[in-house]
Amino acid sequence: MIVSIILFILIIGLLIISHEFGHYIVGTMCGIRVNEFTVGFGPKLFSFRKGETLFALRLLPFGGACIFDGMESFGDEDAQLDEHSLPNASPLKRVATLAAGPFANFILAFLCALILVGYTGADLPVIDSIIEGSAAEEAGLMPGDMITRVGGERVHLYREVSMFSAMYSSGKEVELEYIRDGEKYTVVLTPRYSEEDGRYYIGFRGGAEILDCNPFQTFQYALYEVQYWMRYTVKSLGMMITGKLGIDALSGPVGMAEVVSDTYEEVRPYGITSVILTMMNLMVLLSVNLGVLNLLPLPALDGGRLLFALIELVTGKRVPPEKEGLIHLVGVVGFVFLMVVVMYHDIARLFN
Repeated sequence: MIVSIILFILIIGLLIISHEFGHYIVGTMCGIRVNEFTVGFGPKLFSFRKGETLFALRLLPFGGACIFDGMESFGDEDAQLDEHSLPNASPLKRVATLAAGPFANFILAFLCALILVGYTGADLPVIDSIIEGSAAEEAGLMPGDMITRVGGERVHLYREVSMFSAMYSSGKEVELEYIRDGEKYTVVLTPRYSEEDGRYYIGFRGGAEILDCNPFQTFQYALYEVQYWMRYTVKSLGMMITGKLGIDALSGPVGMAEVVSDTYEEVRPYGITSVILTMMNLMVLLSVNLGVLNLLPLPALDGGRLLFALIELVTGKRVPPEKEGLIHLVGVVGFVFLMVVVMYHDIARLFN
Protein backbone atom coordinates (compact mmCIF):
# COMPACT_ATOMS: atom_id res chain seq x y z
CA MET A 1 0.00 0.00 0.00
CA ILE A 2 2.82 2.42 0.88
CA VAL A 3 4.59 1.75 -2.43
CA SER A 4 1.32 2.25 -4.35
CA ILE A 5 0.73 5.59 -2.60
CA ILE A 6 4.29 6.72 -3.38
CA LEU A 7 3.91 5.72 -7.03
CA PHE A 8 0.58 7.54 -7.27
CA ILE A 9 2.04 10.73 -5.78
CA LEU A 10 5.06 10.55 -8.10
CA ILE A 11 2.90 10.09 -11.20
CA ILE A 12 0.43 12.81 -10.24
CA GLY A 13 3.30 15.11 -9.26
CA LEU A 14 5.06 14.70 -12.60
CA LEU A 15 1.82 15.29 -14.51
CA ILE A 16 1.05 18.47 -12.55
CA ILE A 17 4.59 19.86 -12.59
CA SER A 18 5.03 19.30 -16.34
CA HIS A 19 1.65 20.91 -17.11
CA GLU A 20 2.13 23.96 -14.89
CA PHE A 21 5.79 24.35 -15.88
CA GLY A 22 4.67 24.56 -19.52
CA HIS A 23 2.44 27.50 -18.59
CA TYR A 24 5.18 29.02 -16.43
CA ILE A 25 8.10 28.89 -18.84
CA VAL A 26 6.17 30.20 -21.86
CA GLY A 27 4.33 32.80 -19.78
CA THR A 28 7.54 34.22 -18.34
CA MET A 29 9.15 34.22 -21.80
CA CYS A 30 6.17 36.31 -22.94
CA GLY A 31 6.74 38.76 -20.07
CA ILE A 32 3.68 37.72 -18.07
CA ARG A 33 4.17 37.89 -14.29
CA VAL A 34 3.63 34.65 -12.34
CA ASN A 35 2.42 35.34 -8.79
CA GLU A 36 2.43 31.71 -7.62
CA PHE A 37 3.52 28.32 -8.90
CA THR A 38 1.91 25.73 -6.66
CA VAL A 39 1.77 21.94 -6.65
CA GLY A 40 -1.14 20.49 -4.70
CA PHE A 41 -3.97 22.16 -2.80
CA GLY A 42 -4.62 23.02 0.83
CA PRO A 43 -2.14 24.10 3.53
CA LYS A 44 1.43 24.89 2.46
CA LEU A 45 4.05 22.30 3.38
CA PHE A 46 6.98 24.17 1.89
CA SER A 47 7.45 27.40 -0.03
CA PHE A 48 10.10 29.84 -1.24
CA ARG A 49 10.12 32.97 -3.33
CA LYS A 50 12.24 33.49 -6.43
CA GLY A 51 11.91 36.92 -7.98
CA GLU A 52 8.23 37.82 -8.11
CA THR A 53 7.01 34.20 -7.94
CA LEU A 54 6.09 32.19 -4.86
CA PHE A 55 6.80 28.47 -5.34
CA ALA A 56 4.76 26.26 -3.01
CA LEU A 57 4.18 22.60 -2.24
CA ARG A 58 0.80 21.94 -0.64
CA LEU A 59 -0.70 19.07 1.33
CA LEU A 60 -3.19 17.49 -1.11
CA PRO A 61 -1.45 16.18 -4.27
CA PHE A 62 -4.55 16.41 -6.47
CA GLY A 63 -3.75 19.39 -8.66
CA GLY A 64 -1.75 22.54 -9.00
CA ALA A 65 -1.76 26.00 -10.50
CA CYS A 66 0.40 28.55 -12.26
CA ILE A 67 -1.30 31.75 -11.11
CA PHE A 68 -0.56 34.63 -13.45
CA ASP A 69 -0.98 38.21 -12.35
CA GLY A 70 -4.55 39.32 -13.04
CA MET A 71 -5.92 35.82 -13.46
CA GLU A 72 -7.88 35.86 -10.19
CA SER A 73 -9.25 39.36 -10.82
CA PHE A 74 -10.27 38.67 -14.41
CA GLY A 75 -13.34 40.76 -15.22
CA ASP A 76 -12.83 43.04 -12.21
CA GLU A 77 -12.80 46.56 -13.65
CA ASP A 78 -11.33 47.98 -10.43
CA ALA A 79 -8.29 45.68 -10.44
CA GLN A 80 -4.94 47.46 -10.81
CA LEU A 81 -3.21 45.62 -13.65
CA ASP A 82 -0.08 46.54 -15.60
CA GLU A 83 1.36 45.35 -18.92
CA HIS A 84 2.79 42.22 -17.25
CA SER A 85 -0.62 40.87 -16.19
CA LEU A 86 -2.32 38.07 -18.13
CA PRO A 87 -5.45 40.05 -19.14
CA ASN A 88 -3.27 42.84 -20.59
CA ALA A 89 -1.00 40.52 -22.57
CA SER A 90 -1.48 40.38 -26.34
CA PRO A 91 -3.86 37.66 -27.58
CA LEU A 92 -0.95 35.83 -29.26
CA LYS A 93 1.00 35.72 -26.00
CA ARG A 94 -2.08 34.48 -24.14
CA VAL A 95 -2.65 31.77 -26.76
CA ALA A 96 0.96 30.58 -26.46
CA THR A 97 0.88 30.65 -22.64
CA LEU A 98 -2.45 28.85 -22.30
CA ALA A 99 -1.60 26.18 -24.88
CA ALA A 100 1.81 25.51 -23.31
CA GLY A 101 0.43 23.47 -20.37
CA PRO A 102 -1.30 20.77 -22.46
CA PHE A 103 1.61 20.82 -24.92
CA ALA A 104 4.02 20.11 -22.04
CA ASN A 105 1.92 17.06 -21.14
CA PHE A 106 2.26 15.78 -24.69
CA ILE A 107 6.04 16.27 -24.49
CA LEU A 108 6.15 14.31 -21.22
CA ALA A 109 4.08 11.53 -22.81
CA PHE A 110 6.44 11.43 -25.79
CA LEU A 111 9.56 11.21 -23.61
CA CYS A 112 8.05 8.30 -21.67
CA ALA A 113 7.00 6.67 -24.95
CA LEU A 114 10.58 6.95 -26.25
CA ILE A 115 11.82 4.91 -23.29
CA LEU A 116 9.00 2.39 -23.60
CA VAL A 117 9.43 1.82 -27.33
CA GLY A 118 13.21 1.76 -27.05
CA TYR A 119 12.99 -0.95 -24.39
CA THR A 120 10.01 -3.06 -25.48
CA GLY A 121 9.62 -2.35 -29.22
CA ALA A 122 6.35 -1.73 -31.08
CA ASP A 123 3.40 -4.06 -31.64
CA LEU A 124 2.92 -4.20 -35.40
CA PRO A 125 -0.63 -4.51 -36.80
CA VAL A 126 0.01 -8.01 -38.17
CA ILE A 127 -2.56 -10.82 -38.05
CA ASP A 128 -1.40 -13.87 -36.08
CA SER A 129 -4.41 -16.15 -36.52
CA ILE A 130 -7.88 -16.22 -38.06
CA ILE A 131 -10.91 -17.38 -36.06
CA GLU A 132 -12.71 -20.21 -37.81
CA GLY A 133 -16.10 -19.27 -39.26
CA SER A 134 -15.48 -15.54 -38.76
CA ALA A 135 -16.04 -12.59 -41.08
CA ALA A 136 -12.26 -12.31 -41.47
CA GLU A 137 -12.00 -15.91 -42.70
CA GLU A 138 -14.85 -15.38 -45.17
CA ALA A 139 -13.17 -12.21 -46.45
CA GLY A 140 -9.96 -14.13 -47.18
CA LEU A 141 -7.71 -12.54 -44.57
CA MET A 142 -4.69 -14.65 -43.63
CA PRO A 143 -2.03 -14.80 -40.89
CA GLY A 144 0.84 -12.49 -41.81
CA ASP A 145 -1.37 -9.82 -43.36
CA MET A 146 -0.45 -6.35 -42.09
CA ILE A 147 -3.45 -4.11 -41.46
CA THR A 148 -2.83 -0.51 -42.60
CA ARG A 149 -6.31 1.04 -42.33
CA VAL A 150 -9.51 0.27 -40.41
CA GLY A 151 -12.64 2.12 -41.50
CA GLY A 152 -10.48 4.52 -43.52
CA GLU A 153 -8.26 5.44 -40.55
CA ARG A 154 -4.51 4.77 -40.74
CA VAL A 155 -3.10 2.40 -38.14
CA HIS A 156 0.50 1.72 -37.09
CA LEU A 157 0.02 -0.42 -33.95
CA TYR A 158 -2.05 -3.53 -33.35
CA ARG A 159 -3.71 -1.81 -30.39
CA GLU A 160 -5.13 0.71 -32.85
CA VAL A 161 -6.65 -2.15 -34.84
CA SER A 162 -8.21 -3.51 -31.63
CA MET A 163 -9.51 -0.05 -30.68
CA PHE A 164 -11.12 0.66 -34.04
CA SER A 165 -12.56 -2.84 -34.42
CA ALA A 166 -14.16 -2.52 -30.96
CA MET A 167 -15.97 0.57 -32.22
CA TYR A 168 -17.77 -1.50 -34.83
CA SER A 169 -19.62 -3.28 -32.03
CA SER A 170 -22.98 -2.59 -33.70
CA GLY A 171 -22.15 -4.99 -36.51
CA LYS A 172 -21.98 -2.38 -39.28
CA GLU A 173 -19.70 -2.90 -42.27
CA VAL A 174 -16.04 -2.04 -41.90
CA GLU A 175 -13.43 -1.55 -44.59
CA LEU A 176 -9.97 -2.99 -43.99
CA GLU A 177 -6.85 -2.16 -45.96
CA TYR A 178 -3.94 -4.58 -45.63
CA ILE A 179 -0.61 -5.52 -47.19
CA ARG A 180 0.25 -9.09 -48.25
CA ASP A 181 3.54 -9.95 -49.98
CA GLY A 182 4.15 -6.28 -50.70
CA GLU A 183 0.77 -5.78 -52.41
CA LYS A 184 -2.02 -3.60 -50.99
CA TYR A 185 -5.57 -4.97 -50.78
CA THR A 186 -8.92 -3.66 -49.54
CA VAL A 187 -11.82 -5.72 -48.24
CA VAL A 188 -15.22 -4.84 -46.78
CA LEU A 189 -16.63 -7.19 -44.16
CA THR A 190 -19.40 -7.28 -41.56
CA PRO A 191 -18.40 -8.26 -37.99
CA ARG A 192 -20.26 -11.25 -36.59
CA TYR A 193 -21.98 -11.45 -33.25
CA SER A 194 -20.66 -13.71 -30.46
CA GLU A 195 -23.42 -14.97 -28.17
CA GLU A 196 -20.81 -16.00 -25.62
CA ASP A 197 -19.20 -12.55 -25.33
CA GLY A 198 -22.26 -10.47 -26.23
CA ARG A 199 -20.44 -8.38 -28.89
CA TYR A 200 -19.38 -8.32 -32.54
CA TYR A 201 -15.98 -9.51 -33.78
CA ILE A 202 -14.10 -9.11 -37.06
CA GLY A 203 -12.47 -12.44 -36.34
CA PHE A 204 -8.67 -12.33 -36.10
CA ARG A 205 -5.97 -12.09 -33.44
CA GLY A 206 -2.67 -10.26 -33.53
CA GLY A 207 -0.17 -8.15 -31.66
CA ALA A 208 2.47 -10.83 -31.23
CA GLU A 209 4.84 -9.45 -33.88
CA ILE A 210 7.07 -6.92 -32.12
CA LEU A 211 9.37 -4.58 -34.01
CA ASP A 212 12.77 -4.14 -32.35
CA CYS A 213 13.20 -0.47 -33.22
CA ASN A 214 16.38 1.23 -34.39
CA PRO A 215 16.94 4.84 -33.19
CA PHE A 216 14.89 6.38 -36.02
CA GLN A 217 12.07 3.86 -35.57
CA THR A 218 12.08 4.48 -31.81
CA PHE A 219 11.37 8.16 -32.45
CA GLN A 220 8.76 7.28 -35.08
CA TYR A 221 6.87 4.71 -33.02
CA ALA A 222 7.01 6.85 -29.89
CA LEU A 223 5.02 9.42 -31.89
CA TYR A 224 2.61 6.66 -32.94
CA GLU A 225 2.27 5.66 -29.28
CA VAL A 226 1.26 9.19 -28.26
CA GLN A 227 -1.05 9.40 -31.28
CA TYR A 228 -2.73 6.14 -30.23
CA TRP A 229 -3.56 7.46 -26.76
CA MET A 230 -4.77 10.76 -28.24
CA ARG A 231 -7.14 8.84 -30.50
CA TYR A 232 -8.22 6.65 -27.61
CA THR A 233 -8.98 9.67 -25.44
CA VAL A 234 -10.84 11.62 -28.14
CA LYS A 235 -12.92 8.62 -29.22
CA SER A 236 -13.76 7.78 -25.60
CA LEU A 237 -14.96 11.36 -25.11
CA GLY A 238 -17.02 11.01 -28.28
CA MET A 239 -18.62 7.84 -26.93
CA MET A 240 -19.50 9.68 -23.71
CA ILE A 241 -21.11 12.52 -25.65
CA THR A 242 -23.18 10.06 -27.71
CA GLY A 243 -24.19 8.11 -24.61
CA LYS A 244 -22.24 4.92 -25.41
CA LEU A 245 -20.25 5.47 -22.20
CA GLY A 246 -21.67 6.77 -18.93
CA ILE A 247 -20.21 9.22 -16.43
CA ASP A 248 -19.03 6.26 -14.35
CA ALA A 249 -16.37 5.76 -17.04
CA LEU A 250 -14.62 8.89 -15.71
CA SER A 251 -12.09 8.62 -12.91
CA GLY A 252 -10.87 11.26 -10.46
CA PRO A 253 -7.90 11.12 -8.05
CA VAL A 254 -9.43 8.24 -6.05
CA GLY A 255 -10.02 6.18 -9.19
CA MET A 256 -6.53 6.95 -10.49
CA ALA A 257 -5.01 5.89 -7.17
CA GLU A 258 -6.93 2.62 -7.39
CA VAL A 259 -5.69 2.01 -10.95
CA VAL A 260 -2.07 2.65 -9.88
CA SER A 261 -2.46 0.32 -6.90
CA ASP A 262 -4.12 -2.49 -8.90
CA THR A 263 -1.57 -2.18 -11.72
CA TYR A 264 1.34 -2.29 -9.28
CA GLU A 265 -0.03 -5.43 -7.58
CA GLU A 266 -0.42 -7.15 -10.97
CA VAL A 267 3.12 -6.47 -12.24
CA ARG A 268 5.04 -6.57 -8.96
CA PRO A 269 5.80 -10.33 -9.23
CA TYR A 270 7.62 -9.70 -12.53
CA GLY A 271 10.24 -7.41 -11.01
CA ILE A 272 11.19 -3.77 -10.74
CA THR A 273 11.78 -3.32 -14.48
CA SER A 274 8.22 -4.42 -15.27
CA VAL A 275 6.88 -2.08 -12.59
CA ILE A 276 8.79 0.93 -14.00
CA LEU A 277 7.79 0.23 -17.62
CA THR A 278 4.15 -0.34 -16.69
CA MET A 279 4.02 2.88 -14.68
CA MET A 280 5.58 4.71 -17.63
CA ASN A 281 2.88 3.32 -19.89
CA LEU A 282 0.29 4.56 -17.39
CA MET A 283 2.06 7.92 -17.39
CA VAL A 284 1.74 8.18 -21.18
CA LEU A 285 -2.00 7.48 -20.96
CA LEU A 286 -2.64 9.93 -18.11
CA SER A 287 -0.42 12.68 -19.53
CA VAL A 288 -2.15 12.53 -22.92
CA ASN A 289 -5.54 12.45 -21.16
CA LEU A 290 -4.66 15.56 -19.15
CA GLY A 291 -3.41 17.38 -22.24
CA VAL A 292 -6.46 16.56 -24.37
CA LEU A 293 -8.99 17.31 -21.61
CA ASN A 294 -7.40 20.69 -20.90
CA LEU A 295 -7.70 21.64 -24.56
CA LEU A 296 -11.47 21.14 -24.56
CA PRO A 297 -13.15 24.53 -25.13
CA LEU A 298 -14.90 24.47 -21.76
CA PRO A 299 -15.06 27.38 -19.27
CA ALA A 300 -12.41 27.35 -16.51
CA LEU A 301 -10.18 24.91 -18.45
CA ASP A 302 -7.17 26.01 -20.50
CA GLY A 303 -9.19 25.30 -23.64
CA GLY A 304 -11.96 27.67 -22.55
CA ARG A 305 -9.54 30.54 -21.90
CA LEU A 306 -7.70 29.64 -25.10
CA LEU A 307 -10.95 29.95 -27.07
CA PHE A 308 -11.49 33.53 -25.89
CA ALA A 309 -7.88 34.44 -26.75
CA LEU A 310 -8.24 32.88 -30.21
CA ILE A 311 -11.49 34.79 -30.83
CA GLU A 312 -9.67 38.03 -30.05
CA LEU A 313 -6.67 37.01 -32.15
CA VAL A 314 -8.83 36.24 -35.20
CA THR A 315 -11.45 39.01 -34.94
CA GLY A 316 -9.38 41.70 -33.27
CA LYS A 317 -12.25 42.23 -30.82
CA ARG A 318 -12.15 41.19 -27.20
CA VAL A 319 -15.01 39.57 -25.35
CA PRO A 320 -15.82 41.92 -22.44
CA PRO A 321 -13.68 40.76 -19.48
CA GLU A 322 -16.63 40.82 -17.05
CA LYS A 323 -18.59 38.43 -19.32
CA GLU A 324 -15.60 36.15 -19.78
CA GLY A 325 -14.98 36.16 -16.02
CA LEU A 326 -18.61 35.21 -15.35
CA ILE A 327 -18.46 32.36 -17.87
CA HIS A 328 -15.31 30.98 -16.24
CA LEU A 329 -16.93 31.27 -12.79
CA VAL A 330 -19.89 29.20 -13.98
CA GLY A 331 -17.42 26.72 -15.45
CA VAL A 332 -15.58 26.41 -12.12
CA VAL A 333 -18.86 25.67 -10.31
CA GLY A 334 -19.79 23.06 -12.91
CA PHE A 335 -16.32 21.52 -12.79
CA VAL A 336 -16.43 21.24 -8.98
CA PHE A 337 -19.86 19.58 -9.20
CA LEU A 338 -18.54 17.12 -11.81
CA MET A 339 -15.56 16.28 -9.61
CA VAL A 340 -17.87 15.56 -6.66
CA VAL A 341 -19.95 13.21 -8.83
CA VAL A 342 -16.84 11.48 -10.21
CA MET A 343 -15.37 11.08 -6.72
CA TYR A 344 -18.66 9.58 -5.52
CA HIS A 345 -18.52 6.98 -8.31
CA ASP A 346 -14.83 6.28 -7.56
CA ILE A 347 -15.58 5.64 -3.86
CA ALA A 348 -18.65 3.56 -4.70
CA ARG A 349 -16.49 1.35 -6.96
CA LEU A 350 -14.04 0.82 -4.10
CA PHE A 351 -16.79 -0.53 -1.84
CA ASN A 352 -18.30 -2.63 -4.62
